[in-house]
Amino acid sequence: MAKLVLLIALCVLPALAAATRPMKTPFTVEGKVYCDTCRAGYETKAITYIAGAKVRLECRDKSSMALVYTKEGTTDSAGCYKIPVAEDHLDQFCDAVLVSSPQKDCATVSPGRERARVILTGYNGIASYTRFANAMGFMRTEALSGCTQILKELQELDV
Repeated sequence: MAKLVLLIALCVLPALAAATRPMKTPFTVEGKVYCDTCRAGYETKAITYIAGAKVRLECRDKSSMALVYTKEGTTDSAGCYKIPVAEDHLDQFCDAVLVSSPQKDCATVSPGRERARVILTGYNGIASYTRFANAMGFMRTEALSGCTQILKELQELDV
């Protein structure tokens, strides 16, 4: 009996220790946050990037959808955020989610552009530890005056 316990301890404990330690090279989730100045619902040439916007990384368990990991980040002067993640999230859905905008006139979340899915596991064939999230955006309360011309160029507005 003692030999069986010793054998299990020698096999299981090293695997548990390896699974719980932080990664040698952490993942980095990168993305941008913009202000949709034309209220188009997507990126146009009139967008501006938001400095100081808050973004949160959320990982949920695939089966129960319970929140198991969160970490916040803030955009720099170019509207870019970088969130380091030291764990592998193999069996989880992870999303970058907009939290808030420092611009009062551009603080409404653009529908469909409020979150971006990211894959945070090293067991998928991606060689890089940098994960790029799609750009997320807020909308201005009122469109800028030059937006009619921009949308006409994109053939989005019948004028």
